[in-house]
Formats: sequence, structure tokens, C-alpha cells
Amino acid sequence: MKKQYFYKYIYLFAFIFLAFQMNLLKAQNVEFEKAYFPGRKAELSEAKSQLEKGNKLFEAGGGNYLLALEPFTKANNFNPNNALLNYRLGICYLYTIQKNKSIAFFEKAIQLNPAVAPDIHLVLGEAYQLNYDLDKAISEFKKYQQNLSPFNMETERKSIEKKIKECETGKDLVAKPVRVSIDNLGSTVNSIYPDYSPIVNADETVLIFTSRRADTYGGNKDPFDNMYFEDVYFSYKKNNIWTLATNADDPINTKSHDATVGLSPDAHKLFVYRGDKGGDIYVSALEGDKWSTPKKLPKPINLTESQETSASFTYNGTTIFFVSDRLGGYGGKDIYTSTLGPKGKWSEPTNLGAAINTEYDEEGVFMHPDGKTMYFSSQGHNTMGGFDIFKSVYEDGKWSEPENIGYPINTPDNDVFLTVSASGKHGYYSSTQTNGMGDDDIYMISFLVPEKPLIASNEDNLLASLTAPVSETVIEKMITVNTAQLTILKGKILDEKTRESLAAIIKLTDNSKNELLATFESNSTTGEYLISLPSGKNYSIAVEAQGYLFYSENQDIPTAAQYQEIINDILLKKIEVGKSIVLRNIFFDTGKSTLRPESYAELGILYQLLSDNPKMRIEISGHTDNKGSAALNKKLSESRAKSVVDYLISKGIDASRLEYKGYGFDMPIAPNDTEAGRQQNRRTEFKVIGTN
Repeated sequence: MKKQYFYKYIYLFAFIFLAFQMNLLKAQNVEFEKAYFPGRKAELSEAKSQLEKGNKLFEAGGGNYLLALEPFTKANNFNPNNALLNYRLGICYLYTIQKNKSIAFFEKAIQLNPAVAPDIHLVLGEAYQLNYDLDKAISEFKKYQQNLSPFNMETERKSIEKKIKECETGKDLVAKPVRVSIDNLGSTVNSIYPDYSPIVNADETVLIFTSRRADTYGGNKDPFDNMYFEDVYFSYKKNNIWTLATNADDPINTKSHDATVGLSPDAHKLFVYRGDKGGDIYVSALEGDKWSTPKKLPKPINLTESQETSASFTYNGTTIFFVSDRLGGYGGKDIYTSTLGPKGKWSEPTNLGAAINTEYDEEGVFMHPDGKTMYFSSQGHNTMGGFDIFKSVYEDGKWSEPENIGYPINTPDNDVFLTVSASGKHGYYSSTQTNGMGDDDIYMISFLVPEKPLIASNEDNLLASLTAPVSETVIEKMITVNTAQLTILKGKILDEKTRESLAAIIKLTDNSKNELLATFESNSTTGEYLISLPSGKNYSIAVEAQGYLFYSENQDIPTAAQYQEIINDILLKKIEVGKSIVLRNIFFDTGKSTLRPESYAELGILYQLLSDNPKMRIEISGHTDNKGSAALNKKLSESRAKSVVDYLISKGIDASRLEYKGYGFDMPIAPNDTEAGRQQNRRTEFKVIGTN
């Protein structure tokens, strides 16, 4: 019996020893040398060839990391136990959309050789961070921090402390996700290549973005990263579906880098970035159905010694916000602003200050059409990794503290270039997600959504995305959010008789200040126009075209007014005898005939029309509602018409060209039994009574 037990212990010991030896063998770093692979000379030679090919691509960096994956994988299939190769495979995956695959290779590299690379704990921490394994990421960052040498400890420690803080911020944001739906725009927009920097017009009918896909204009690759040059692409919303994206071609795109950076709310002016001469911002105008050759924005916006990478107009096109790395900033790239002066020159740019800019890079600035809300990306502030998107509002003369717009919009990776629709209900941005179409993809964020099931990313969804978006993330139930305080006025400007499209000038004035806010142009081919009107102003809108009477409209939008779209096709009347228009921005106090200051902008337009047409004679007529006696209303309406004529005479218009008459309530244009009708009847008109 004792002998039996003795042999049992011998067998147990042998088994444990053998298992220990096998574990050592498993954890042993295996070099690509013939001593490790006896009898496999040809296979070893091919593996070493693949390894050498991968190493050359790896050392070139940039887009070559992706290319290095194939030869590295072939070499790894032959020898999966080389620490350095596992490390390099991890790095390659870390710089692709499949970042989560890097973790297994980094972990194995450490198992094979804990000292495989000085930054192994740093890159493993980054991989954990990108995979939302934030506690493990913090642990790895601290290991890396402990091994720092005294020579680089100060700068490196600061960097690592920032990464640890990012993980802590990430834990907080992930624990309290914002209620949104994030939808991939599908394969009509996105490709297997990087697609990013999306911009939309105010009513979300035009999408312009940047891509590095194979049909780039010129067909060449950037030798620096072996990726296709950036080009600008267009997609249009038809029947609520985005059309197949097309290359903008010449003159927007060149054989070098061309990228989207900003779009005016009416989609008639496009900012593009061109990478030549250090990187500058250009602007192109839509003329009919063609884009003009982009012109470089002059100094002081573009500077020879600096790089300008992103820009956005305000709703009226008179102020620009842009990103630059010029000297005097807070660090890296900062956001600046400049205003267009009366002589067409941009003012000296002003840095937005420490409230917005940090010692790190800011990027992707977007000014919402409401005129006060700015979105931008930053590597500073309270990010959860890479660039996060922030929001700040300009009120009482200062910018509010930037607010991280939250998870799942922001991720531990780079989230840049958010554009928000005028309604405030949707946002468009680029993001790198494992269930995307390829590399960076363009996504639409819905800030007000019903509860719906999460749709997994699979082959069926990719096929379905040809006609519909792919839903990526759904958080909680339907919520109520405040839409933007903004009115969109859009439509077409047409000839009254022929209904032909007209190229017209649209002047937008703040009546309370008698201040011209902006001048727009309708599309010369389609006649289409789109104007953004932030709430809280009384606007005068005048539409002018050569050979036509101008059109007048008043939009008094209260401060509390929420988002609305007003579709209004404007019919212009040719200058002919008998034609008349209502002057909707001529104002008098109740029961009085003294012109209020808010009237001067429209009177100025009428004066200019008479000056441009020196043979035109007109009648100014006053009209009232039916409240009060006929005699008093006739007298009041005549006095008001005379006030307009007196003003024009005071400005130099010959009295012989002007007549006035008061009609009281004899010529109503609406029923007088409602306040809305009575308001329409209280009006001032002018009629052409002669043209020679």
C-alpha cells in the first residue's frame, strides 16, 4: 500500500512539473530564428519576409499602420509568441477602427516579455480606455507613471494625470448618459474610408462632408500616410433619405487636401480647408447651380505662419469664428472671432479667452443659427478622452462655462465637428465606432426620440442602410427638450406673372435699432432663399430685384418664441403703372401720424427705389380699420400718408413725383371682425402712377 501511494505522489509531482514547464514554454518569448523552428526553413523565411514588410510599414506610421496588419498577421500566424510582434500588432489595431482587438495583443506581449516596450502599460491603458474598461485603464496608467524616469517625469506625469482624469470623467458620464438616439447615416453617405467633418444647412436638406475615399479628385494618395487625399462630398435629402454622396470635383476639390470647415445657414457660402502653404481657409459661393472657385480669406484671418483649420459664420454672415494655431494663444489651436466691417474688411481677430480655450487643442467650431450657441471640440476641459464636444452660450457679454454634451455622443475616442440643425433637434458629427461602415463615419444625433429597440450591427443592417439609417445607440424613453429659439424663413422669389425664378437681394434689418443685420441673395437659378431669424427681435425684410418693386415684410419674433419654419414664396411685381405694394415696416403710434424710428429702414429702401428710377411717380396711401368714425379715419390715414411723403421730400425726392391720399376704411384687404384682419387693414401702401 505504501508503495502504491509513493507512485501516486510521483505521478502527481510529474504532472505538476510538466504543467509548469508547459506554462513556461507558453509564456516564453520566441524569436524568428531557426533554432526555434527546426525543419521549417521555408516557412520561417516567408514569415521573416512578412515581418520585414510589416516593420517597414509600421515605422512609416500614419495610414501605414492599417496596411501593416496583413503582413504582421501572416507572421503572427507562423509565430504567435513573439512579444515585439504582438506589441506592434496591438499598436496597429489601436490606430484602426478595431481598437478593441489591440488589448489581447498587448496583454500577450506583456505575458511574453513584461519589458517589451517602454510604453507598453501606456498603450494598454489607452486600449482599455477606448474599450470603456476604465478602472483597468487607470491601473495601467499608474503602472506606467511609476516607471517614469526622473528626466521626463514632470511632463509625462502631467500627461498621465490627464489620462487618469479622463477615465474618471468617463466613468461619471457613462453612468449618466444623455437621452439621445445616434444613427449612422448609412452607406449612401458613409464608406469604408474615413468620412468626417459633416456640415448641414439650417433646414437639413444639404449635407457636405469630407472623405478620403478612392474616387478622390486626381486619384492620388498622400505620401505621408499613404491614404487618399481629402475631398469634399455632397449629399441631398430627398423624401427624407440622403442621396448617394458625390465628389464636388473642380473647382471645390484640387489634387491636394480639400476639406469642409463651415457652411452658411442658407448653404450659399461654403468654407473649405486647403492644405497647401501650411493650411488656410477658403470660401466659395453658390452661383446658380455652380460653386465659384474658392478664394482664400484674407489677412488677418489666414496667416502665412499659422494653420487655420475650422470656421463658422454667424446667422447673418457678418461674424466669423475660426480655429488657428497662431502665436499668442493659450496653447495649441485656439478659437478666434472676427467681424466684417462696412468696407468688406475683417477686423483683427480676437481670442475667445480662457473661458473657451485651453492649453490643449480646440477644433471644429460651429456657431448655431440662433446667434448665441457655440459648439466646439476640445482636448481640454473635462473630456473623457481625445476630443470631446462642448457647448457654450454667449449671454450678458460673456461665454458660459463649456458643457460636455455627454455620453454616448462623446466617447473616449476623438469626437469632432458637430453641426446642429436650426431646430436644435438634430446634430451631425463624425465618430469612430466599432459597428461603423469602415473608418470614421458620419452620424445623426436625435435629441428628442421615442423609445425603440437597439438594432445590432450586422450584414442585414449594412444592406438596409442603403435606404435607411442604421441605429447605433438608444438611451431611455421619449423626452421633452427645448428647441432652438429661432425662426427659419424660406421659399422662392418669383416673378408675379411668369413665376420665373429671380435673383434678388434680401435685406434684413433690426427695426428697433434701425440696423442692417445682413444682406442675402436668392439663388439665381432656383430663386430659393433661406433666412435664419433668432428670437427676440422685430425684423424688417425687404426683397429687391432690378426692374421690380421691392417686397416688404415684418417679422416680430418674441424672445420666448421657439423654433418654427415659415415657407413663403415671394412674388415680385415689375415696375408698371398701377402696381402697388404694402409697406409693412412703416409704423405709427396709435391714433397718431408721426413716423416712429422703426420706419426709417423701409423708408430708406423706398427712397433708393425712387432714386434709381428717376421717372417714377407714386401715390402714398394710408388705410385704417373700421374702428371710429369715417371722418376721423380718413383724416388720420391722410396725415400718415403725408408724413411719408414729407420724409421723402426731406431726403431730396422732388415733390412733383409724389402724391398722397387717405382712404380710411374704404379699401379693406381683410375682414374687420377680427384683430388679425384689422391689423392687416391698418397699412401704408404705395402705387406707381407714372413711369415717364
